[in-house]
Amino acid sequence: MKRLLFACFAILAMGSLSAGPKEDTKAAYERKDYVSVVRIVNPLAIEGEAWAQHWLADAYMTGQGVVQDYAEAANWYRLAALQGDASAQNSLAFMHDTGKGVMKDFAEAVKWYGLAAQQGDASAQSNLGTMYANGQGVVVDYAKALNWYRLSAQQGNASAQLNLGYLYSKGQGVVQDYVKAHSWYHLSAVNGFAGAVKNRDAVAKQMTPQQIGDAQRLALDCQERQFKGCD
Repeated sequence: MKRLLFACFAILAMGSLSAGPKEDTKAAYERKDYVSVVRIVNPLAIEGEAWAQHWLADAYMTGQGVVQDYAEAANWYRLAALQGDASAQNSLAFMHDTGKGVMKDFAEAVKWYGLAAQQGDASAQSNLGTMYANGQGVVVDYAKALNWYRLSAQQGNASAQLNLGYLYSKGQGVVQDYVKAHSWYHLSAVNGFAGAVKNRDAVAKQMTPQQIGDAQRLALDCQERQFKGCD
């Protein structure tokens, strides 16, 4: 399952912003003054500021402050992506993955997901895992899917946690392990992925009470460590 957590003006996730255009943009966005957001970032995006290009792309993607235009969004995502903006790379990949504003092209999507994933973008890692699991733009490779899902899941990505649980439950790319499957399904559910509850309960029917207890303890331990090193 692929999910794109659009930056939705993702510069907010970059931490504290210095005073100036970035801070003004953040303030305008927080008060839902999207027209002012676009007014601030548009000239800076044209000048080549990657962060501003990303904000402008998000605006066109969501239709906030401008008329929604996927092609225009893709154009600005690409400009930011070419400057190494990982979240923009993920967004551009998703557009090629789904055919929004650009030609659907799985190979191109894999390229951009890969660049973002290598920078540690959790959403891109999860999406790249799904490309390998489904054989979209690449040859099916469950081991690589598992690796990317795990890296994303360890950052708390609920979609990756769900998919990692699925691979463990089916024994794809890894030895089948219902305890780990149940654990990751549970963590995904706790993180808000509603569909994970159904998967967790389904795999529980194939487990002993002892195994279920082990899975619950494993999940609790993982939560306490904030997913660090969880497998």
